[in-house]
Amino acid sequence: MNIADVPQWYITTPVPASGGTFDEPWMFGEGQSLPDPGPSKARVRSPGQKRTMVFAGVERTPIVSEALANVLKTLAPDDVQLFPVEVEGERDLYFIVNVIKALDCIDEAKCREIQHYAEDEPFPEYAGQFRWINGLRIDPSKTEGAHVFRLKKFKIAFIVSEDIKNALERVGNLGVSFERVTEAPDLH
Repeated sequence: MNIADVPQWYITTPVPASGGTFDEPWMFGEGQSLPDPGPSKARVRSPGQKRTMVFAGVERTPIVSEALANVLKTLAPDDVQLFPVEVEGERDLYFIVNVIKALDCIDEAKCREIQHYAEDEPFPEYAGQFRWINGLRIDPSKTEGAHVFRLKKFKIAFIVSEDIKNALERVGNLGVSFERVTEAPDLH
């Protein structure tokens, strides 16, 4: 995988180290506590610059280095579960980040553009949820003090507090960018 002719380090969806696949590969993006899945592994599908944080596979499973896992363990112990994952060809330790909270805090009035799933679409279980949000904004008064969380009706979003963002950036080499979600969007 290349973006602007720069090779991107792309990791596949984690699977059980014993072989096969997880029954529900999307489980790490649901915003709920999980039983320990046991030893896991992931392959490097596309070599590139190794990063301290990647979203693996089509399920966008968050995988972080040991340094980032320590940040999350220290600053957000009640918001995440960390499961070791062996990344093919890597000696360093990596962890799957399972965010255990999905909060209903989207501030629809302040979002730039929202697209909902309709009831008559091929996935009726998504009816009422958000297909896409441009200019996402949340209501901080509804975050229940969480530092890391998913959004109840838009679980693809991985939200972190300013404190977590700053700590992650101090570790560096993230491979991800941040977008502020607590201020009104610039409509110009």
